Amino acid sequence: MSGNPDEEELEELRQKKMEQLKDRQGGEQGEAREAQRQQAEAQKEAMLKQALTDGARKRLNTVKMSKPEFGEKVEQQVVALAQSGRLQGRIDEEKMKDILEEMKPDSQSFDIRRR
Repeated sequence: MSGNPDEEELEELRQKKMEQLKDRQGGEQGEAREAQRQQAEAQKEAMLKQALTDGARKRLNTVKMSKPEFGEKVEQQVVALAQSGRLQGRIDEEKMKDILEEMKPDSQSFDIRRR
């Protein structure tokens, strides 16, 4: 640089201001993503409320507490069924049992043979 202290201070101020703008912009994008995620979650909950009876919802919540990943998959399946219009009426507890049984991952069995 030219060695002029005023120019150096001005350049430092510009750099700080640019960093602040970048930080603020990144924060706004994060907030927008979070708001979008919350809105999608609220829509999913509303669809589940319409598609499931109280008993089926309780059963699904119980599954989600013990196996969160599996519960999410089942929720996604129910939402997909509701969105595509393939549901006739609401899913009751018996239908939920069938869905859970159908989607249950195959358990591995071990055969032990003794010689």
